[in-house]
Amino acid sequence: MRFLRPLAGLAALLALAGCSGASLLNAVTSRAGYALERNLRYAPGARGTLDLYVPADVRPDTPLVVFVYGGAWDSGSKDIYRFVGQSLAKAGIAVAVPDYRLYPEVVFPRFVEDAAKAVAAVEKAGREGTEGLPAGRHPLFLMGHSAGGEIAGLLATDPRYLRAVGLSKRRLAGFIGLAGPYDFLPLKEERYKRVFPVETREDSQPVHFVDGTEPPMLLLAGSDDTTVNPENTRSLARHVVAKGGTAEAAILPGADHIAVLSGLATALPVGERSVRARVLDFIGRHS
Repeated sequence: MRFLRPLAGLAALLALAGCSGASLLNAVTSRAGYALERNLRYAPGARGTLDLYVPADVRPDTPLVVFVYGGAWDSGSKDIYRFVGQSLAKAGIAVAVPDYRLYPEVVFPRFVEDAAKAVAAVEKAGREGTEGLPAGRHPLFLMGHSAGGEIAGLLATDPRYLRAVGLSKRRLAGFIGLAGPYDFLPLKEERYKRVFPVETREDSQPVHFVDGTEPPMLLLAGSDDTTVNPENTRSLARHVVAKGGTAEAAILPGADHIAVLSGLATALPVGERSVRARVLDFIGRHS
């Protein structure tokens, strides 16, 4: 089962950009309408920082999204996701993009624990009014793409991670999963067996923790995704609905693994049922 590979498509965009360290999407992404607070510390170490995109019209009730990027649990950087932060900030939504530790420095569940710490730091900043955010009870959303969907999905389903940082999944207003692996056992590739040690492997599946108390979910995947099987999206939605929860799932015709992410970019043509439109509609209804 070829359920996850590195984000080759996004790497191709980087190569096409023609400028060092920036993707093609970021090169044409506006810098106006938001403030970017870079490298805010949430944990020790080189990977323990996050970037925060704060819309110009931020208010005490502005929704706050923590976006966890993908990269097969062994690659990725917050620096290449300006187009995600700008896309939501333009719509009046604050966005935090944390780095987190990667394999081989760590194995599961350490990167999930990092994400939980980042969520706690962001929630505290919004509650206390720091890092450019006004104090208030900002509706708090999790969003993740690819491997980041698994990480954010576990925060939304397995209560242990947020509990360890003084939060509860009931604090979450919603979870947005973009082409995430939520139900991908058994593992066949040796490298993933190393990322997910056998003694904790069963705990890596968000579907194993669904109990009906999860926040509302928006789950999107592409019909042409050959990196993460779209059945992962269908499976998580089925589990949530079966337990009495709310899950809106859509398999987008003709979309591949990267299109489900790049569909957030304001620099690309969008329609009323685009990824960005669906995400903004979901956040608006659950804020």
